[in-house]
Amino acid sequence: MSDTDPNARSPFFIVRAKKAKYPNDPRIGFMATKRTFKLAVDRNRAKRLLRDWTNFCSDLMLPEYDYVFFARGPILNITRDMGRASMTRALEYIMRKYGNRKK
Repeated sequence: MSDTDPNARSPFFIVRAKKAKYPNDPRIGFMATKRTFKLAVDRNRAKRLLRDWTNFCSDLMLPEYDYVFFARGPILNITRDMGRASMTRALEYIMRKYGNRKK
């Protein structure tokens, strides 16, 4: 991904977006690495939390972008409401900064 691609950071996750190959059919990916989460159960829980938060905020995602979410360690110690609020802020940032661009 280039430096001009949208991204946002949170203590709990990193969001990277890239122009979609097929507009209006965005793809969403979730990453939880073995380096960050030693146990498979923790990796699965981190991805499940990210999936829940993105479903809650799906209306904030730009249809012309593909998204990849990288889980960070503190994600396992956060409440559902705090996670959703953090995801909302990150996606609003991307929408505000990159939503009205024409390329």
